[in-house]
Amino acid sequence: MARIRITAGGMPFSAETHPGAPETVAAFLKLLPYRQKLIHVRWSGEGCWIPLGEFKLGVGYENHTSHPSVGDLLFHPGGFSETEILLAYGSCCFASKLGQLAGNHFLTIVEGRERLRALGEKVLWQGAQDILFELE
Repeated sequence: MARIRITAGGMPFSAETHPGAPETVAAFLKLLPYRQKLIHVRWSGEGCWIPLGEFKLGVGYENHTSHPSVGDLLFHPGGFSETEILLAYGSCCFASKLGQLAGNHFLTIVEGRERLRALGEKVLWQGAQDILFELE
């Protein structure tokens, strides 16, 4: 397992890679450090997402789920909807305008979980926030 430092909306978090998605983890680690914008979900509930359009990470489904727990990050490889990363900060069912989606659970926030709701609300009310993923 690797530890990833995540800075989102100016707030620090620490995550661990999930052993159930080894291909997703390996491909994502090659991108680090990775900067993007985090925006609030539209159909999934209490979550934020990183829209990645047609980006291909080169992985398929591994341990996919539609029901992430608070602090879980899912990678959706695209297909029915665009490629994206979802971060659950509360009750969440991964979906798009086309219906329910699933993503590989590849990271879990292990430090800073108490700040996730504040991050989600900041993104909801203040708009897109910078997010940075780095090896810890």
